[in-house]
Amino acid sequence: MSQTVLLAEDDRAIRHALERALTLEGYRVTAVADGVEALAQAHRTPPDVLVLDVMMPGIDGLQVCRVLRAEGDRTPILMLTALVETQDRIAGLDAGADDYVLKPFDVEEVFARLRALLRRTGGAHGAAPVEAPKQPPVPERYLEAAGLRMDPQARRAWRDGRELELTRTEFELLELLVRNSGIVLDHSTIYDRIWGYDFGPGSKNLAVYVGYLRRKLDEPGAPQLIHTVRGVGYVLRED
Repeated sequence: MSQTVLLAEDDRAIRHALERALTLEGYRVTAVADGVEALAQAHRTPPDVLVLDVMMPGIDGLQVCRVLRAEGDRTPILMLTALVETQDRIAGLDAGADDYVLKPFDVEEVFARLRALLRRTGGAHGAAPVEAPKQPPVPERYLEAAGLRMDPQARRAWRDGRELELTRTEFELLELLVRNSGIVLDHSTIYDRIWGYDFGPGSKNLAVYVGYLRRKLDEPGAPQLIHTVRGVGYVLRED
């Protein structure tokens, strides 16, 4: 089976040209135009390797890289960058990138670096680290609020008896909201508690994850649980 590449590049001409070249080289390519789409696609269908442009609107390539690494995702990442200063390249490596190619690039160099990354990892994505065996749930450690029940020790969550399939980051975000049910948490607080750093006022990263959670939590005819407080943050409550 051919290996899969998730390509994120906001320049349409470069994106289309590289998508075509990678396809002709035998890769199965999913091409997106920004970091928000890249994160969503990486969670839907984890690729064998990611190719990320550093400079993209909204969530840039470095932010995508940081989020995936914070989730424990070890999928190899190749960065595309027009930034030639050493400190810029160091920033990419510190964010968790495995390698980089400077623009303008020769497509053969991109192919060579992808082959090297895939050889190093065996061509398998690393979206889910091996989990330790689950321990029996401890009832007194359950968290409950607004019809939700969570077992932090077993990392399991339910809404009205229906178990929720959550990623690591989704679980941690929901746990934070449940522990502070009825309290409005501002963006900076949530970023600090979940990711350990603030992406800044222009970031859509938190909104993306709240969207993921809402889709998994919401039920037909049931009240929405996560509410947006414009200009401030989010609160969990059952209206």
